[in-house]
Amino acid sequence: MSEYALVGDIGGTNARLALVKPGSVALEAVRTLACADYENLDDACFAYLAEVGIAGVDRACLAFACPVQGERLRMTNNHWAFHRGEMQRRLGLSELRLLNDFTAMALGMLHIEPSDLLELGGGSVLEGNPKLVIGPGTGLGVSALVPAGDEWVPLATEGGHVGFAPTDEAEVAIWRHLKERYGRVSVERILCGQGLVNLYQALAAYHSQPAPLSQPPEITAAAQAGDTLAEETLSRFCRILGEQAGDAVLTLGARGGVYLCGGILPRIRDCLMASDFRRGFEAKGRFADYMKQVPVWLCTAEMPGLLGAAAGLNNSLAGR
Repeated sequence: MSEYALVGDIGGTNARLALVKPGSVALEAVRTLACADYENLDDACFAYLAEVGIAGVDRACLAFACPVQGERLRMTNNHWAFHRGEMQRRLGLSELRLLNDFTAMALGMLHIEPSDLLELGGGSVLEGNPKLVIGPGTGLGVSALVPAGDEWVPLATEGGHVGFAPTDEAEVAIWRHLKERYGRVSVERILCGQGLVNLYQALAAYHSQPAPLSQPPEITAAAQAGDTLAEETLSRFCRILGEQAGDAVLTLGARGGVYLCGGILPRIRDCLMASDFRRGFEAKGRFADYMKQVPVWLCTAEMPGLLGAAAGLNNSLAGR
């Protein structure tokens, strides 16, 4: 049996796997496997271990882009499904820890390099306070890190599904447009890949303009090329993200700082840095001064979720 442990970040399309030594979060032998190439997760893990020349491991921590509840897991965006106990037995593991992918993302924030963080204003970290982790991707992930002695408790939340609260006339129009379509308007209807399209279409309706674009990359490219409606869409996207992150800070008392992550923001980094994100973040009435002191960073690291899975292996308060 190898001294290494297996860690993984399992998405709908790809499974990223790596090895770590006991007590370490240093990733070794990182590989990305296409989920469609394997009948099930067990096969992918066995193929990975064979490729890197490891006969077997004793422990594993895997993060999944799906709800992690009960003994049976079914991936949201691919064909994989498994029973935790059966998988643990087949892989010969003494311990198998399971995390939600965004919980792992939160844990990863504690171990990324300072060079992978870009500041978006604010004051200094107040030590001993919670940290907020939020990021738009396929959905809107929201987590937090709460200090508990020498460790951090990563909170598994569904904060992306809280209600959207408009703050000006344009956002009221956006809310009305989306309410007609969805009934209830959660912030995830705006702050995710499909949400970017929803926002583009809502703003087009607000301005009585056509909305010829239907994919997030098209909107991003059009904004970079100077399309006015696409530019407004990205700008409003960033501002609403700031508003939502600010509300979450107030809810959690997250004066330990805010980490922005997920698949979308690094691709629109320049827009985010120049946007009204901070304005939306700080516009909290009587608590504006409170919000001005809270630091925010954009995470540009490539594999924070995989790093978080490694951290979860050694965190007694994470996973199950």
